[in-house]
Amino acid sequence: MKGNPKLLATLNELLADELTAINQYMVHSEMCDNWGYERLHQYIEKRAIHEMRHAEKLIARILFLEGTPRVDTLNKITIGADVAKQIANDLKSELCAVKMYNDAIRLAGKRLFDFHVADNNRFAAGLGHLDWKKIVGTLREIGYDGALTNEFVAPVDRTPAAIYPDMVE
Repeated sequence: MKGNPKLLATLNELLADELTAINQYMVHSEMCDNWGYERLHQYIEKRAIHEMRHAEKLIARILFLEGTPRVDTLNKITIGADVAKQIANDLKSELCAVKMYNDAIRLAGKRLFDFHVADNNRFAAGLGHLDWKKIVGTLREIGYDGALTNEFVAPVDRTPAAIYPDMVE
């Protein structure tokens, strides 16, 4: 399926955002590990892996649209000298990415046939970071009248049950 060149360019810009975030998160994660903040190190490392999944999905979409994923482009990486600066830098990057994704949705416009969102922090409905007013407003703005689904899932313990033999009946 041949994709719109402007949409492909936008998807590659989003890919650059995700690849930049992966690098920034990994540096921040390792800095936290070096400072002895093990739990924060693990949390930020998981965020980097989450961003890798975003990059993977963008690459798949670009290929589906018969484009070429540009993995040679990174945006400016901003490394924080302390945890507070790291969090501020990461938040700024995420907010820029949200704007880019909203722009991509506008660009895709009528080609959207389903819109699915997931609150990635997995808190109870309404406690996440999704800006519903902006999401619904953007969808209305582009004339979208398809399905809107949201995924609210509680955190799942993925520990293998085999290590709890006495608990399995």
